[in-house]
Amino acid sequence: MFSWLQFIVSLPLFFVLFFALGFILNMVLKTTWLPGVLSVFVPIAAYLALGRLTWVDVVVFAFGILGAWTSGGVIHYLRTHGYRMY
Repeated sequence: MFSWLQFIVSLPLFFVLFFALGFILNMVLKTTWLPGVLSVFVPIAAYLALGRLTWVDVVVFAFGILGAWTSGGVIHYLRTHGYRMY
């Protein structure tokens, strides 16, 4: 059953979740775009596990991937402006 409220809440939730995971991975592994590249494989793994994805799943995963790529951009910006994590 589809619920618009769950859909609207899940979009920023997945964005922030993937952003935070990407930011932490970027700090620990000292790579800028690795989480963004790895996040593309999450929908592929979900498709293989479930066998199908609806448009809702695709949009939610797209927001998650956008969050992971945004974390890479933020890390890149911070590093170019002299901020060092470790």
